[in-house]
This record gives sequence, structure tokens and C-alpha cells, in this order.
Amino acid sequence: MQRKVLIALTLGATVISAQAEPLSLASALHPPSDSRASLASSHLPLVARPEPQAVQRAPATAPHTAPVRPVQHAQVRQRHYAAPRDSNLGGGFIEFLFNRPEPRRQQTVAVPPPEVEPTPAPMERIYAPLRHASAPPVRAIRPAMDPKFLPTIVDYHGSEKPGTIIINTPERLLYLVLEDGTAKRYGIGVGRPGFTWAGNHSVTAKKEWPDWRPPDEMLKRQPHLPHFMAGGPNNPLGARALYLGSTLYRVHGSNEPWTIGHAVSSGCIRMRNQDVMDLYDRVGVGTKVVVI
Repeated sequence: MQRKVLIALTLGATVISAQAEPLSLASALHPPSDSRASLASSHLPLVARPEPQAVQRAPATAPHTAPVRPVQHAQVRQRHYAAPRDSNLGGGFIEFLFNRPEPRRQQTVAVPPPEVEPTPAPMERIYAPLRHASAPPVRAIRPAMDPKFLPTIVDYHGSEKPGTIIINTPERLLYLVLEDGTAKRYGIGVGRPGFTWAGNHSVTAKKEWPDWRPPDEMLKRQPHLPHFMAGGPNNPLGARALYLGSTLYRVHGSNEPWTIGHAVSSGCIRMRNQDVMDLYDRVGVGTKVVVI
């Protein structure tokens, strides 16, 4: 009876030891000498001895037995190689071979391709279209009108009555006599040499944006001119026209203001459009015109 109790106590201590420390490869291949002795000598006489401690007891000094690792290392080994609860392989190296954890997969992060600056085009390709492109037409720079030909009020000490138009051809000036001993002066363009004239006439007609019909004498001298041109901004007679008696001459506007102050016409008196419009509103049909 005592022998059975001793065997039960020995087996219980072995089970407790196995639960406290997982089975490793070294302990499976080379069990400790004290456990072999306890199983092999179960038929020996019963001797009272202290109960073995599986974890903290020093291993036997047999050359083929491995030393027992400290508890701290056993806990670390248990963390990595202990068999899971539903495993029947006993843990240790064998469990590691069959149930080793899968290595962590590194998450692949898509790296955008580096930005590459576009290769600049050769200078020949950049400037080639400019070589063949047609240059825009360059307009001739017109000289500005001399400020002395701008309209102004001056004193008048002559004998003509108010409302009379006096055209001074040599000075390229036109005067409109006013009521208070003054006159309004305008700059004008006059006839070229050989086309100037003098005399007294009157305004026989007034027209806004008049049509232009060059006389036959002018068409003979300049055959490229049109025989008729409707009134408008491109018409040589400009915005307004005052017809002088039965002559072919007129006081009219011009779309070439830079010619004011010069002898450029075929005998007509030309003014800036804004100036002839002002004069047109100040005089009426029958106004006396003196050309000197």
C-alpha cells in the first residue's frame, strides 16, 4: 500500500513539473537523471526522502544531460515555442517546426515615380515658327499737330462784322469774328503751291458727313481716285462741309489731322473733324467768307 502511494506521489510531481515547464527538445531527448532513477528504481525499498522540485532543482552532473535554464529564460521560451492549448505536439522545438508563426508581411507602399522635368526643346524648334511668321504691318508714325494750331480765343481789331469767317492762307489760320471784339481761331490746311486762291464768298450749303465726288480736273491729275465715295469716317471731306458759293472749294473736315498747318490740298480748306463740327454749329448759310 505504501509503495502505491509513493508511486502516485512521484507521478503527480512529474505531472506538475511538466505543467510548470514546457517540454523542450533537450529535455525530451535527455530526460534528467533523477526522473529515470525514480522510474527505474520503483522496486527498491521505500525510503523517505524530500519531494523533488522540478523547476528550481539543479540538474544532474551527467555529461549527457543539459543544464536547466533559469526561470526567466524558460518564460521567454514559453512565449515563443509553447504549444497552443489545442496542440498535441508538446511544444518545444518540434512545435516550433510544425506551428511556427508566419513572418510578418511588410506592407508595400506604392511610391509614386519621381517627377521628371520635361526636356526643353532645342532653341531651333522654339524660334523656328518666328522665322517663318509674317511680321504685322508697321504703321508709319504720324507727326503730331503743332499746338499753335489748336482752337483758341484771340483779340480782333479788324473791320469785319461779327459772324464773318476770315481765312488767312499764309498763316494757315481761320478766324470766326465774335461779338465782343474777339475772334475764335482755328488751325487749317491749305492748297498746295499752285492751288491757292483768294476772294470773298459766302456759305451756300452745309452738309453733315457729305459724299465726295472728285471733279474731272482732279480725276485727270489723279486717275486712281474713286469717282464717288459715300460719307463716313474714311471720307476725305470728314464730318462736316461748308460749300463756298459757286466754286469747287469747301471748308471741310479731315481724317488726317496731322496735315493741319500744311499746304496739302487741291484748294479746299481742311480742319480737324472736331473743329469743323464746332464751326458748323456757329455759322449758317449766307455767312460771309473772306480768303486772303
